[in-house]
Amino acid sequence: MNALPTTRLGGTDLDISRIGFGAWALGGAGWSFAWGAQDDADSIATVHRAVAAGVNWIDTAPAYGLGHSEEVVGKALAALPESERPYVFTKAGLVWDHPVDPGRAPRKLLRPASIRTEVEDSLRRLGVERIDLYQAHWPGDGALLTFGPDEDPATTARHATALEEYWAVLAELKAEGKVRAIALSNHDTAQLAAAEAVAHVDAIQPQFSLLHREAAPELAWAHAHGAGAIVYQPLHSGLLTGAFSAERVAALPDDDWRKGSPEFTTGLAANLALVDALRPIAAAHGTTVSAVALAWTLAWPGVTGAIVGARRPGQVAGWIGAGSLELTDADRDAIAAAAAVTGAGDGPTRP
Repeated sequence: MNALPTTRLGGTDLDISRIGFGAWALGGAGWSFAWGAQDDADSIATVHRAVAAGVNWIDTAPAYGLGHSEEVVGKALAALPESERPYVFTKAGLVWDHPVDPGRAPRKLLRPASIRTEVEDSLRRLGVERIDLYQAHWPGDGALLTFGPDEDPATTARHATALEEYWAVLAELKAEGKVRAIALSNHDTAQLAAAEAVAHVDAIQPQFSLLHREAAPELAWAHAHGAGAIVYQPLHSGLLTGAFSAERVAALPDDDWRKGSPEFTTGLAANLALVDALRPIAAAHGTTVSAVALAWTLAWPGVTGAIVGARRPGQVAGWIGAGSLELTDADRDAIAAAAAVTGAGDGPTRP
């Protein structure tokens, strides 16, 4: 196994590589927010390639493929010697109607009884005795997971669970030894503060990238409260790899959720212009656009690690170098200026 720089995840006893493997796409097709068809053998080989390159944690969730991603991760773990197995991070709180309607978006539910069922299901699918980091996937407000207009608020209110209630259950699971550490994903600073009053927040997981910078306050909160922070979609679902064009977006399969995302349609031109500004920086460092975009997220105070996905083993080489890439002040100035000129993304452009 190769070495990647590692750092402690908040106040836990987990020393994690600066880059972790994201298993969203490994869920395959047939569910809302799928990335299209995915070969399981490719998935397992890709996990093994990332581990061989020094990645020591995998982030997955039951909702990814309606349990399938966790099953694939479990098979990948089982094929590795125990001493080489990475940490496994997964989540609770997205509940789907499968097999009634697998194409319907999952609902954000965090009912105590459901959480206890979900953790047992995840342990079984992953084939492990303990989950290293267990996360509330979204606030338990009962809403459908959607990037568009939601349903009637009265409908979601009937399904909502108080944050203090579901966070207490995660703390109980930690005390019982079923999980090693607990975290909140997609929760704002007020929600993080409310949870901290119940039990310490070991880590957070916000979306954060050069094209999605709105979580800067949550990262600052984590830094101030001794919580780790792992960010997801740091390559913005592939847009920040340097491999996309309008033609490639048009050629995406119809069952790839990105095909209908504004970031890949109405906002595509501005996003690609910002990506182009990263190319000379990558060339100067002898690295890839992906590595520069990742290094930008890792440079933010409080960011412990970044989750990066891959669907084939060869894709790992494009971003693994970001774990040790240090951007200069001039690089950061150039990136901030490009963000301002292109108008791509929202939020602060420098820490």
